[in-house]
Amino acid sequence: MNLVPRPAATLVLVRDQDSGMEVLMIRRTQSAAFVGGAHVFPGGAVDAADASAELAGHCEGLDDIEASRQLEVERGGLAYWTAALRECFEEAGLLLAHDADGRYADLIDTQQLHVFEQWRESIRAGRATLADLCRVHNLRLAAGRLAYHSHWITQPGRPRRFDTRFFVAEAPAAQTASHDNSETVDHIWIRPAEALERHKRGEMQLVFPTIKTLESISRFGSAAALMEFARAPRKMPTMSPRSASSREGTKLLVPGDYAYAEVGRLDPEGAGTASCEMIPGAIVRLSDKVRRITAPNPGYMTGPGTNTYLLGAGEDIAVIDPGPAIDAHIEAVLAAAGARIRWILVTHTHHDHSPAAALLQAKTGAQLMGMPPPPFERQDQTFRPDRVLSHGERIELAGCTLRVIHAPGHASNQICYFLEEEKLLFTGDHVMQGSTVVINPPDGDMRVYLDSLRQLQSEDIAFFAPGHGFLMDKTQEVLERLLIHRLGRENKVLKALREAGTVALEELVPAVYDDVSARLYPVASRSLLAHLIKLKQESRAEETQAGWRAL
Repeated sequence: MNLVPRPAATLVLVRDQDSGMEVLMIRRTQSAAFVGGAHVFPGGAVDAADASAELAGHCEGLDDIEASRQLEVERGGLAYWTAALRECFEEAGLLLAHDADGRYADLIDTQQLHVFEQWRESIRAGRATLADLCRVHNLRLAAGRLAYHSHWITQPGRPRRFDTRFFVAEAPAAQTASHDNSETVDHIWIRPAEALERHKRGEMQLVFPTIKTLESISRFGSAAALMEFARAPRKMPTMSPRSASSREGTKLLVPGDYAYAEVGRLDPEGAGTASCEMIPGAIVRLSDKVRRITAPNPGYMTGPGTNTYLLGAGEDIAVIDPGPAIDAHIEAVLAAAGARIRWILVTHTHHDHSPAAALLQAKTGAQLMGMPPPPFERQDQTFRPDRVLSHGERIELAGCTLRVIHAPGHASNQICYFLEEEKLLFTGDHVMQGSTVVINPPDGDMRVYLDSLRQLQSEDIAFFAPGHGFLMDKTQEVLERLLIHRLGRENKVLKALREAGTVALEELVPAVYDDVSARLYPVASRSLLAHLIKLKQESRAEETQAGWRAL
């Protein structure tokens, strides 16, 4: 049973040195109940005292309303800031507080240092609070100097789980860090890149969120640059790692990793049993009714390979996208489903999706379903559906209800199949993972493709099951990103046309696709042509004998 994560806060302190920006790291005692022996940033759980009204009254530069807004919580956000400040004082001996003159408290003076060391021990032991210290010494906690950096939640299945907000701040120049010789047994100021190198050499133990935080701040050359970035408005994703299996052992995934959504669906308890690799021929059970087998045809156009989906848990099986005519793949599908295959559905007739249909039908007698191939190159003309499907119709097969969604653009006969019981959409190549699809005229049509994407925005889809890649969640965000990306590319086309005057298509490619490898230019030129045709249809560009120009 998964534990509810406990609220926590971490403070990443940085300073500038001649060798570059350094970060403070403390080493936890080996016997610590949580990440024993690891080098971490100062931090810990949010205590009740951190949320006290008295302590909030001693904060400067930030109140609970603004703190809660930044953390996207209803109330109580300021407690994360005060917890970070308290933990930093307890564990590292650095007090980010202003004196009566509005400056960081000066703890270098020997007598003053001794007094504050006593306060540090008293607060750590629970005999006093940070609010007591501020009241007695007339100090204001410098909450406004901390910038919210990231949000991490410990993965499911762990004996201790924390919901941790990471903050960054510049260290007080007139203070010296010191470990407490209790929870922390050492400390070091170190450049982020050097800490990562020491970890790789086995000289420094780092946990996953620490590694990722060091990676994120290592690109900044100064503390000021880091703080400027941290204070700038940006989307703050929740980084909740998920354990997954691989041929190299257990791996931790974060949002943005291709297998992240699928691992969360297949292994919600965090046991690490779901794979983060697509292994050709392996059977992956996505639900009681859906299995996936990936064909051994990886490439820069097909990603890890073409996905074949098997539907049904009883005697009769349906196959969606049988894939390329590769004997090993056909044998893998037959081994998983046998002669129980009664239906073969095709999303579209590109050569990596449909050629195995006729071969499987010959072995099983299954009914072929889909739309006929258009009369163009690179279409599988061997596919002859026994039943031609149309947009909106519902198919009852293999104990499942599929709704047909005609989604042309990438291919004029592209169909998506919506498994209504699971809100799962088999997208073919309409939505792919890891890349945008190629729109290749004359069968590919950019305007129609964008309309088809918008069509899906009205559907209640929980997951995409793409023709290439893992299951994808947050489907509305995926669709929005695809539309933004395509329209952004379109704007680059118009800009390049206006700057060039009249220009040949081949000359436009490097300017419009300056963010892709030159080896992909031949493929990119097809999507570029699709953009130009769309602009021509909208009377925003025209083709002349000398080339293309903006109108």
